[in-house]
Amino acid sequence: MAPATLSEFDGVRYLHLGTPWVQGAMRVRKPHTIELEYVQRMMVWMLFRDGGKLAKGHAVQLGLGSAAITRFCHRNLRMKTTAVELNPTVTTACRLWFHLPADDKRLTVLNQDAADYVADPAHTETADVLNVDLYDHDAASPVLDDQDFYDACQRLLADGGVMTVNLFGRDASFEKSASRIAAAFGPDAVLSMQPTKEGNTVVIAVKNLTFPDRDLLAARAENIETRFGLPARKWLRMIRALP
Repeated sequence: MAPATLSEFDGVRYLHLGTPWVQGAMRVRKPHTIELEYVQRMMVWMLFRDGGKLAKGHAVQLGLGSAAITRFCHRNLRMKTTAVELNPTVTTACRLWFHLPADDKRLTVLNQDAADYVADPAHTETADVLNVDLYDHDAASPVLDDQDFYDACQRLLADGGVMTVNLFGRDASFEKSASRIAAAFGPDAVLSMQPTKEGNTVVIAVKNLTFPDRDLLAARAENIETRFGLPARKWLRMIRALP
């Protein structure tokens, strides 16, 4: 595994895996905000959770990156949070340089293969929120992207759970990945967002959950912006059915 490396520019600290590709970022003076646009969009699951349950339940992240989502779920939302990261140098870098706190009664960071975590029967239906962002140092395609993996992600989610997946790469790669997610969750349970200018597309999948109507989503978006400072109203304009 490539070791975690760092760079800084204009007040932002970046995480790399031995290449120029950015694996995560944090604004040094605002460590508890989410800096990268696509990582903000990974939080679109908040729109699909009932307002009274928004910050309740168990949030799981597969792939730690610079720990932006993990920090946000643990500190800002105060959720029970589990992050699964295979590369121990990434976890160490996050502890030293990206404000990732030590494990506590609500936070667990595991040095484990995400495939093993989701396949473990002990974890069946234990996650209410699942964020999947699994890329290696080349960032060419997801390192876990087969049908068995997405089927296991579906089993990991509890009823009413929401998964977001970062897909980055060629159009053909996106179509194959999205079709596997739809096969695991059902075609009516999957949406996507418009790609960022860098080419990241976030896919949303729900388990035994009806998508809310537009008025309810708009009300939730306003609440999310007011309480947590995320651009949720902008997200509404980006959500669409799978092509």
